[in-house]
Amino acid sequence: MKELVCIVCPNGCRLQVSQKGEEFEVMGAKCPKGKEYAINEMTDPRRSIATTVRTIFKECPVLPVRTKGDIPKDKIFALMEIINKIVIDKKIKRGDVILPNVLDSGVDVIATSSMLQNGR
Repeated sequence: MKELVCIVCPNGCRLQVSQKGEEFEVMGAKCPKGKEYAINEMTDPRRSIATTVRTIFKECPVLPVRTKGDIPKDKIFALMEIINKIVIDKKIKRGDVILPNVLDSGVDVIATSSMLQNGR
């Protein structure tokens, strides 16, 4: 049996998950989202990532970015290696794609802030 704390809604349910063959039994979920979360966590754990990339601009040396969706948990370190090599050399606005389809995951890395314009 594996114990998890559901992070989908504010309830923070303590879940107990057991597997019998191909089926999962989830106990402790106060809503249907808990069962779905537990099964996904056991079969294909995914995470969203928020971090920064470097820029060439003194007034904005780093730009916050995030994945537009969840990526497989086992690809996080590979994603961070790619992100740590990026240096933005043009003005970016919020929502612009920094890395399309990162690691063939179907998920883009996007800017979460616009860069300063004209030094303001």
